[in-house]
Amino acid sequence: MKNILITIIATTFLFSCKSETKTEEKVVVLSAENIVTLTNAQIKNAGIVTGKMELQNISSTIKVNGKIDVPPQNFVSISVPSGGYLRTTRLVEGMYVSKGQVLCTVEDKQFIQMQEDYLMAKAKIGYTKAEYERQKELNQSKASSDKVYQQAQTEYNSLTVLIQSYAEKLKFAGINPNNVSANNIIKSINIYSPINGYVSKVNVNIGKYVTPSDVLFEIVNPADIHLALTIFEKDINKLSIGQLLTAYTNTNPDKKYRCKIILLGKDFSENRSTKIHCHFINFDKTLLPGIYMNADIELQSHQSNALPSDAIISFESKNYIFIDKGNKQYKMTQVNTGNTENGFTEITSATDFANKNIVIKGAYSLLMKMKNTEE
Repeated sequence: MKNILITIIATTFLFSCKSETKTEEKVVVLSAENIVTLTNAQIKNAGIVTGKMELQNISSTIKVNGKIDVPPQNFVSISVPSGGYLRTTRLVEGMYVSKGQVLCTVEDKQFIQMQEDYLMAKAKIGYTKAEYERQKELNQSKASSDKVYQQAQTEYNSLTVLIQSYAEKLKFAGINPNNVSANNIIKSINIYSPINGYVSKVNVNIGKYVTPSDVLFEIVNPADIHLALTIFEKDINKLSIGQLLTAYTNTNPDKKYRCKIILLGKDFSENRSTKIHCHFINFDKTLLPGIYMNADIELQSHQSNALPSDAIISFESKNYIFIDKGNKQYKMTQVNTGNTENGFTEITSATDFANKNIVIKGAYSLLMKMKNTEE
């Protein structure tokens, strides 16, 4: 009888323990519905606070990319007006040059020939002019024929045009005709810088024969550099002149540059994109043409339904919130989010959660409790 009594008590005890364990599991989680249930003590320890969505001013941004550019007047390719041999230059890449500074010296015998032609034509003009005036006077008194007078007039006019043409050729080559004389014939010309700026390329060396089609040097004036960004058609109407943006390079993304839109492109390419041009508010000499940059364009603020960012948890590449179902139960629900500003995140699927109590503090603790219980 004693053994039978012990067996009955033990069986009753084991059944009681299994019943309690089964009951406790049902209280903690109903994982099929993504619902977690807490006790009062657990709610207090997790710091659970609930609230509703509220209207907040949220500004959105457009992320774009592009590169630093300069306007045509600030980027100059230097070439020679006439072919010749490069005799002197001291330029190296990165050197600063001033407007009017001598960049190099080019030498060729054609420069001597141009001055010779000019001086020879000028030597003839005196005699030709005197003969023309003499024939004009004789023709008026009918002492000479009209034909002789017209020949003298044509020769004088032709020589005048020829002298003017030679003078312009000399100017084009960089030689001042007023300085050309029999005692001052030069064999080389100087090439001058048309702008202030930095030498970005040197494509020649001393002794090389260069032609007018050769680019000897490239000079950039970075005082007016701007940022050219690629914008797609769907976003162009969101932008306006004077709008601000923040730019940064791939190599140093933590250093930000404030810019302002100065020009919006109107011509779209095949992929439906165009260019916008922006000025840097504070000029930085380290920014050089051709550097690629990223930019965040700030759009105008608008009121949106939002939740504190702490209310939104990320799990398996999706965003979730916990809705208070009452009776200490909280349901994990997927949510679509927009932009974040000042600690609040825009909820784009706001109509699904209107007037619902949402966990705004302690959401991460609920996720850990639910997943740990499932495991």
